[in-house]
Amino acid sequence: MEWYSARMTEDSAPTRRPISCSHLPSLVKVTPRPVREERPYQEYKTPGAGVVRTAVCFSAEDCSEISQNKWSEELPHSCLEIKEKTKTERDGLYLLQTKSGQSYQAFCDMNTNGGGWTLVASVHENNIAAKCTTGDRWTSQQGSNPAVPFVDGDKNWANLNTFGVPESATDDDYKNPGYYDLEANDIAVWHVPNGTPLPAWKTSSLFRYHTESKFLAAFGGSLYSFFKFCVGGGGYVPEASPRQCSDFSAFDWSGYGTGVEWSATKKLLESAILIYYR
Repeated sequence: MEWYSARMTEDSAPTRRPISCSHLPSLVKVTPRPVREERPYQEYKTPGAGVVRTAVCFSAEDCSEISQNKWSEELPHSCLEIKEKTKTERDGLYLLQTKSGQSYQAFCDMNTNGGGWTLVASVHENNIAAKCTTGDRWTSQQGSNPAVPFVDGDKNWANLNTFGVPESATDDDYKNPGYYDLEANDIAVWHVPNGTPLPAWKTSSLFRYHTESKFLAAFGGSLYSFFKFCVGGGGYVPEASPRQCSDFSAFDWSGYGTGVEWSATKKLLESAILIYYR
């Protein structure tokens, strides 16, 4: 799949050739903005729901003293909802709720192009030399096997599985309930070096880009719907087995980190892909 390979304007000096797909929407340059100091949590009123509080934290420990009974029964469903109601400019971890009432923590980017971006997933390549082994959740952890029923791998692009925590999104694969529950219009993608701590994601990112065409709404509002109903399967379709079998499929086809022909640069190979909805 090449949904992420659209034309973009880089925020930092590129280390590989520009990518161009004229059939996808243009993506715009984004610039970090100063973080404004605020209270540990924000309050806003919603019709019939009383006071809704949502945490503004850079780690779980920042919110450890906010007891559960301080939360309203009606939590916000997305970072965009929080942005629209509080106008906050503070990036960080917020408590959200699915349509069915399940609460979960997600990172919110409250500044890029108006803010309100919800982190829903990250793709992290732990070992590109190990083809479809443990850790390749976005393709297959069952080995490179094109036979039925293995042809779709772990199917995590098109199922309701969740894994990981937001703070570890640059150290391991991550997928929260927002991936399938939110109804979004656009996506944003950040390439952040492996192991980067959460507060430094934005300033350390190699690339950050997003769509503005509201294309995702036409496919059910999520990548879950896109893969499940439009593409089919879970994204594991290796051209050469096991050569292309990994979460970063064939990014090292012309050598590891060479940045020539069909290989990405070493920096890009060793960076997690963070996926946001809005």
